[in-house]
Order: sequence, then C-alpha cells, then structure tokens
Amino acid sequence: MKIGAITIGQAPRVDVTADIMDIFDGRIELLQRGGLDGLTAGQIAEFKPEQGDYVLVSRLTDGSSVTFAERYILPRLQNCIHELEAEGVRLIMFFCTGDFPGSLTSNVPLVYPCNILNRVVPLLTKNSNIVTVTPSPLQVEQCEKKWSDFVDTVKVVPASPYGPWEDLERAAREIRKMDADLVVLDCIGFTQKMKNMFARETGKLVVLPRTLLARVISELTDVE
Repeated sequence: MKIGAITIGQAPRVDVTADIMDIFDGRIELLQRGGLDGLTAGQIAEFKPEQGDYVLVSRLTDGSSVTFAERYILPRLQNCIHELEAEGVRLIMFFCTGDFPGSLTSNVPLVYPCNILNRVVPLLTKNSNIVTVTPSPLQVEQCEKKWSDFVDTVKVVPASPYGPWEDLERAAREIRKMDADLVVLDCIGFTQKMKNMFARETGKLVVLPRTLLARVISELTDVE
C-alpha cells in the first residue's frame, strides 16, 4: 500500500521513519514531500513569524531546525498533497502536530496527528492535568490555548527536539516537580529515545506523537 507523508520542513524525514517503519512491518511504501523542499536558507528566512502568526518548527534535510509562520507554506503543502495523490497514495499523514486549516483539500484522507492527540490525550489523563513540551518559547501561548480546549489544566515547557540533549534533560527535571499525570511531547520531532528519557526522569506517563500516529495508520494497513 502506498502511503503519503508530508512534513512542514524538508523531506525525507529520516529521523521520523527511524522510529515508525517497524510498526508497519514492511506493509507500506512511504512517499514523502515537504513544505520547504527546494528552498534555500535565505528563502526560508523570509518566512519568519510575526506578531499573531501561527508558529511552526521543523527539521531540514541537513539536520538543522527552522522556525517559521504557517501562512507562508500552506500553498506549498497543498502542492505536496497534489503530488502525492498523483503518485497513487491511499492516504496522507502529516509529520507535524500543529493545527492546519480546513482549506487544505485532498481526494484521499488527510491524517493530522493533532486531531488524534486532541481526542486520545483526554482519555489518558486521570485528572485532566497534563504537561506538554513544545519546541519553541514562541509556541508556548498557542500551545496553552489549544490544549485548554481539551483538558482542565495544562502547563507548557519549551524544549526543542532539535536542540541540545541537555535542554531536554532540564525540561524533564522541571516537569518532574509539576503536578500532572501525563506528559505530551507535542512535536513530531521528539524521538523514542527522548520519550524513554522523559518517562524515566519524570516518573510520569508520556505520549509520543510519531509512534501514536503510525499505530493508528497501521490499523488500515495490516491487511493480507
């Protein structure tokens, strides 16, 4: 089965596939596209967020990370959808936990991790009290606003999956002291190794979006 994947950064996202392809057990052919594919560093720099913009953080193929405003890449994401449809994919999953507008259209299902998280996370927290980890301080307010629609209490800690490991350990130590019963690593960039560290250091249950997404998609692909 051909499955499409769109990253808001640059494809391929080898860091994501390293953690998820085993879940599919060789049953799919994964075709990837990226919202920043083909752009130079200078061109991407022109997408810098301004006041009021919805802020996104993603990875480039050289391993570096970039921060940019969603509005600049929406037409490029629509082009990615068209290209993957032309390749014959059965569905398209997004390698990003951000919110996207309904203006993106497709003839096949578009699967957004945020929609899965929004519905599953409230079922996994006993006291409706969570901590989320988001890549950039610029995303803290929008993360708080988003999650307050789904849980009673949310605290947001900024720490990038694309930054120094020490920053993630610092975030874990901070979260360990917080009164919450679930940690959501709210970016597709967080890895299984990072999840393991957060679970160990915080003593709390941890949700990893990339593997949750893959396990949901695998429900549609495990046919003989």
